[in-house]
Amino acid sequence: MVVIAGAGIAHPTVQTQDELWSGFFSHHYSGVQRALAARLFRNSGVERRHGVINPAIEDVTGWSTAKRMQRYLTEALPLGKSAVADALDGAGLAASEIGLFAVCSCTGYVTPGLDILLARDLGMSPDTQRLFIGHMGCYAALPGLGVVTDFVRSRGRPAVLLCLELTSLHAQPPSADADQIVAHSLFSDAAAAVVVLPDGPGYEVMAVDSLTDAATADHMTWDVTDLGFRMGLSPRVPDVLDLHVEPLVDGLLARQGLHRDDVDGWAVHPGGPRILDVVGKRLGLGEEAMAPSRRVLAEHGNCSSPTVLMIVDSLRAAAPRNVLAMAFGPGLTLYATLLRAVP
Repeated sequence: MVVIAGAGIAHPTVQTQDELWSGFFSHHYSGVQRALAARLFRNSGVERRHGVINPAIEDVTGWSTAKRMQRYLTEALPLGKSAVADALDGAGLAASEIGLFAVCSCTGYVTPGLDILLARDLGMSPDTQRLFIGHMGCYAALPGLGVVTDFVRSRGRPAVLLCLELTSLHAQPPSADADQIVAHSLFSDAAAAVVVLPDGPGYEVMAVDSLTDAATADHMTWDVTDLGFRMGLSPRVPDVLDLHVEPLVDGLLARQGLHRDDVDGWAVHPGGPRILDVVGKRLGLGEEAMAPSRRVLAEHGNCSSPTVLMIVDSLRAAAPRNVLAMAFGPGLTLYATLLRAVP
């Protein structure tokens, strides 16, 4: 039995969607672009977001990738340290006891990496193994959880998974591309960490399954450019999820001897309101089941890889027995993870 025994969430400064629009993006776009942007911001499902960059104060759209990476390191270290420290406290564990420290991030690259620098600053042992998982995007938390779970199961030692994204560093120059406007209307910064133990109370990791439709690989991209990382996001993404989410979820549950009715906690990555609509409709989930995912989108935006862990953490107060977590990203890839409460 391998369980999630502690969690920690950290956010930078809060920014309301209205403030971001009136303070920067309403001037960032003009003409037809501005009208489209206004509609997308208004219908994003986001009320508040978080950012290490306030674009009304610092316009990073002209920054080089090198300058953005320098800022990434400055901002990521305290945010990651806070999330991991809270997760360790929640699990009642010292940093020196960790056997594996895995870090997921697609919004910044530095060497020495966050895994090395945070392990040092937190007081992890010199023999703590480390793993950095990059460029998997919004679904990275679930394969990351699969990796640390396998480590804990095979080695019998605790592990920590940290997902940290600073999307505000990658604001792009004005563009007629709708996918850029969508990204500007949705994405947010956050760090989320979980401690995984070989036993004890928490949420047992029962299964981690995935499905990749390589024929739609061009539907979601994250390109490194001279001006930061640029997102490509096809409007056809919800249609692909509509095709694959039902067999993925039903197959995972069937292998555990369960059905959808046995799941009383749903954590669906809020890639946007339309994605939540499609997944909810395809799986026959009511508004009550989808409410935690919509609430995280409204209160925090789409934080990329930390988001699904944030939703799982928000579910704990309701004490669901079986939690089904889903996330989606480049590939086009779908991941699903089943968690079961252990008293």
